[in-house]
Amino acid sequence: MTSTTFRKSGRLARFILRRDRVRLPLWFIGIVFFTLLIPAAFTDLYPSQAERDMMAETMKNPAMVAMVGSADFENYTIGVMTAHQMLIFTAIVVGLMSILLVSRHTRADEEDGRVELIRSLPVGRLSQLNATMMVYVVINIILALCVGFGLYALNIASIDLEGSLLYGAVLGATGIFFTGLTAVFAQISEGSRGTIGLSIAVLIIAYLIRAIGDVSNEVLSWLSPLGWVTQADVYSSNNWLPVLIMLGISIILIVIANYLNAIRDMGAGFLPSKPGRKEASVFLQSPLGLGLRLQRTGLIAWAIGMFVMGASYGSVLGDLEAFFAGSEEMQNMLVAAEGYTLTEQFIPMLMMVMAILATVPAVMSMNKLYGEEKKQRIDHVLSRAVSRTKLMASYLIISIVNGFVMLSLAGIGLWIAGDAVVEGGLDFGTIYGAAIVYYPAILVMISVAVFLIGWLPRRTSLIWLYVFYSFFVLYLGNLFQFSEWVGKLSPFGYIPQLPIEEMDWVSSILLIVIAVGIMIIGFIGYRKRDIQG
Repeated sequence: MTSTTFRKSGRLARFILRRDRVRLPLWFIGIVFFTLLIPAAFTDLYPSQAERDMMAETMKNPAMVAMVGSADFENYTIGVMTAHQMLIFTAIVVGLMSILLVSRHTRADEEDGRVELIRSLPVGRLSQLNATMMVYVVINIILALCVGFGLYALNIASIDLEGSLLYGAVLGATGIFFTGLTAVFAQISEGSRGTIGLSIAVLIIAYLIRAIGDVSNEVLSWLSPLGWVTQADVYSSNNWLPVLIMLGISIILIVIANYLNAIRDMGAGFLPSKPGRKEASVFLQSPLGLGLRLQRTGLIAWAIGMFVMGASYGSVLGDLEAFFAGSEEMQNMLVAAEGYTLTEQFIPMLMMVMAILATVPAVMSMNKLYGEEKKQRIDHVLSRAVSRTKLMASYLIISIVNGFVMLSLAGIGLWIAGDAVVEGGLDFGTIYGAAIVYYPAILVMISVAVFLIGWLPRRTSLIWLYVFYSFFVLYLGNLFQFSEWVGKLSPFGYIPQLPIEEMDWVSSILLIVIAVGIMIIGFIGYRKRDIQG
């Protein structure tokens, strides 16, 4: 490759930064802010080592290890607690940031014709790709430094400089890894949807492999990029090897992405779509059928992922009784739920996490409507005998069914695996009921997406902030001792924790009514506003 191959990469990098002048600060500030907030809150909540040791006893059961990873439970300082409970989830968020933003400036721009326009100018063939990777490699390095020095500046005894820099380095290396991975998938896939789908699939599989490995076989964790995150052992032994491994593989991925981009044709991919039928089927000629066809691959991938995640959590439930049997302190902590097995008392937390995750594909199905609008494909549909109401209703039906199926698969997967390992088995009705009770909350989330598409189409991404907020306040609510009203700002805060709480039919019905009302308002807005063309 000659120097002209990368010509004007710096100028294109500045252009990318300008285009992301709103998105990047939101991601960046959000990640740094929450990272620095948590250890400061832990210091107030768990001031004594005795309290932190009690939390360590809670966190080292197999279900929690599968969720957040293992840690140095014998030295559960504020630093170790922060890294244990937050590092893996923060790394996932950083990975998602890199996936979405790199895809936006590579395959998505190519689909929309921007890359072809850029290449008509005096720039190198690989300039756009390398400008994108350059920007997000640098952004992740800056993120690593800000997080590292920011944590150290908190001046907490157990949060030393080396551990803080390693914490930041793990996040930065994760972001760089998924930058390179997404760049490779942008060459392999034929569209941005496939690029994002493949990248997120790797992220989910990496999490599942890490969960299984951390519980049963540490060697297996070393096969997962997210396993490397937990193996860093931040604020304990401070193992830098995982960071070096991630950076080394990232360099290989970047080289592969450049090579593949150099040898493929514009608009083509190494996994081209199969030629379609000469004539569309009757099903495909409806908006509902068309929407399903566009989302088919993603729906199948998410369905498999949700079932496997449920099964992976269910597979560790058999160890809970044995774990708690040897801990009198832990048994005393769970006295409030007397009458239920220890396994049943942990099910609500697992279900909450899986329910919020099941919300993601459901909302993505709804947001697909605006995605097609931005690509100016909706005009072709509306030019036929199709009303806006029918079009939006078609995507809404897909989204509603999507949420139900994903939540059901997660619950069924947990029951199948748990029933095989728990002595005496698990009652299907109990497990499935604990999962499906979250469905009204998912409907509310879908309705908010409908409202945004109808009235604030350029702000549809705000729904993801609401989803993240729900996860943050519910997952960390007990740790941070949030006021009850903080959780009630999310629809998930009104869901009873079955099976250890009584079913609250009033709240569930009210959530459904609210969801229907918001959906109707969204439909009104969609009928009135202009379609982007």
